[in-house]
Order: sequence, then C-alpha cells, then structure tokens
Amino acid sequence: MSKPVIRLSEAEAASDFPSVLARVRAGTEFVIERDANAMAVIRPVAPQVRLLSESLRVARERRSNTVLDGDFGRDLEHVVNSHREPLNPPAWD
Repeated sequence: MSKPVIRLSEAEAASDFPSVLARVRAGTEFVIERDANAMAVIRPVAPQVRLLSESLRVARERRSNTVLDGDFGRDLEHVVNSHREPLNPPAWD
C-alpha cells in the first residue's frame, strides 16, 4: 500500500506547518505548489540501512582485524532477537 500524498499551496502549508510536519512523521507525503506547479516535496526520511556487505567493505577499508567466525550467524541472530522493540532514538540524536 502506497503512502498518502497531499497537494498543498504554499499558503496552506505555511498557515499550519506544525500540522504538516506531524502528518509527515505519520508517513504522509506533501507536494507544495505555487500556481498549481509543484515546487517542493516534504516526505519522511527513508530509514538508513547498512547491508552486511557494506559493513564488511568499510571494515576492510579501515583495516579492521575483526574476524567473522563460525558462530557469527548465531550471535547475530541472538542480538536481533533480543532487541525486538522499535528503535525510537531521541530527537537530538
């Protein structure tokens, strides 16, 4: 299911910007228009995800001596399963 998209004039967006931001946090995307022409898009930031392959590349570039032993998969599964609550970092983070 796609996220909702709402089209607003500049004046509409400016008149209640805190409400626009609250809806963006809830997943809504806004297209801000001037004279019926799109001039800006406000949308939630996509979550930043780093693949294991990217992490390994970075480790090699930093000349890390980290070794992924035979228990790595089991250890990683344990870490993931022990932190099932959603990540809600503080706003200042």
